[in-house]
Amino acid sequence: MKTESRLEKILAAGHLAVTSECGPPRGALPDKVREKAKYLKGVVDAINVTDNQTAMVRMSSLAASTIIKQEGLNPLFQVTSRDRNRLAIQADIIGAYALGIDTMLCLSGDHTKFGDHPMAMNVHDIDSIQMIQMVRDMRDKGIFQGGAELKGAPKMFIGAAANPFADPFELRVMRLAKKIAAGADFIQTQCIFNVEKFERWMDGVRAKGLHKKCYILAGVTPCKSLGAARYMAKKVPGMDVPQAIVDRMASVPKEKQAEEGVAICVETIERLKQVEGVAGFHIMAIEWEEIVKEICEKAGLLPRPQV
Repeated sequence: MKTESRLEKILAAGHLAVTSECGPPRGALPDKVREKAKYLKGVVDAINVTDNQTAMVRMSSLAASTIIKQEGLNPLFQVTSRDRNRLAIQADIIGAYALGIDTMLCLSGDHTKFGDHPMAMNVHDIDSIQMIQMVRDMRDKGIFQGGAELKGAPKMFIGAAANPFADPFELRVMRLAKKIAAGADFIQTQCIFNVEKFERWMDGVRAKGLHKKCYILAGVTPCKSLGAARYMAKKVPGMDVPQAIVDRMASVPKEKQAEEGVAICVETIERLKQVEGVAGFHIMAIEWEEIVKEICEKAGLLPRPQV
């Protein structure tokens, strides 16, 4: 399957891909999107644009993706099934492709009880696996999910998320296999701090040959402070931050903690480069976009290849 996606071209050419993230602002602030995006220009192959991340109202992913596209960058349009039914999702996908957006990520989304509108209804007309299949059928078969013919099919490069650390661990590879069977072309994983556990997950992935059916981008996050490390370790569901990481952050003075967080992130990337089946990295520097270039430089991921 060939799309116009720069990310697909990078991966198909055998290069280690790099993606990052740009959370849209909580207001009609297009310049804020441009400001975040400029830190990532020439540094990454695609920029994830989150969709009401953590169930908090933000500028729509479609609008922010369009602004990023206008700036000459490659948005990775995130869509959750939490907020829209299948009609609205398909309309947004066609609209995004019509605006030149050719790469997307299908997600279920965080439950509304975690956000700023806990009373809001979760839609979940379809789940993330059904969404993947729906997008693939729109692209490859030229049909809507209801079966009607679709003229002007959106040729999306389709992504999905995977969490190697969620319980029950033994079902994680099976869930990945379902997403790949549904049509996921690439996967971005949850932030990896527990590298040993991630390596065990990848053993299972390779045992089923899934790394040959789909590109896997390993997720990494630089810790800005000891407080951030502790928060991720204790408060963020599905995260696995070993005590050794928290202790290491605690072992340096406060003014050096951001530097130490970057060092840990770079070391993690270097180790993950050795893991068979890792096709690239998703660097989640949440509200810290300016650090991504430094991480990429130190990890030997720059300059980005031309395709």
